Amino acid sequence: MAFKVVSDSFKDGDYLSTDHVVSADFGFGCAGGNRSPHLRWSGAPEGTKSFAVTCFDPDAPTGSGFWHWVVINIPASVSELELDAGNPDSGKLPAGALQTRTDYGAARYGGPCPPEGDHPHRYVFTVHAVGGDINADADTSAAVIGFQLHFNTLAKSAVMGLFKR
Repeated sequence: MAFKVVSDSFKDGDYLSTDHVVSADFGFGCAGGNRSPHLRWSGAPEGTKSFAVTCFDPDAPTGSGFWHWVVINIPASVSELELDAGNPDSGKLPAGALQTRTDYGAARYGGPCPPEGDHPHRYVFTVHAVGGDINADADTSAAVIGFQLHFNTLAKSAVMGLFKR
């Protein structure tokens, strides 16, 4: 069985609902619910020690994309994240999992909010089956996490949502 991720919140390639768009609290001009989507995965390879979840917008006009969500150290016994797990106040993140700093500057989910009038942006939610240790704290940047994931990922699978305003 191949490693695969799906979501009950959206289908691969569909538009994300405003429930997942960043809230007005972030100051980027959007007014969504800022709830991370549900994600479920299966078929992790043997030797998986933990999982990591990232959400990345490769279309952001930054020269380096934009990291919207980074979660590491999800226990190997876990196979899904509930809707709104990226909200630190929800209590839905599995014990032992750690959210790290996104490009919004916070260790939590921060939803889409592309520039007004820009083309639809892609939001790639990737689940990594991790075979090694990821050394980080809540303030570790997404680039440093990505570097470590590059060398410790046994398999990965992604689901992509779109958003335009």
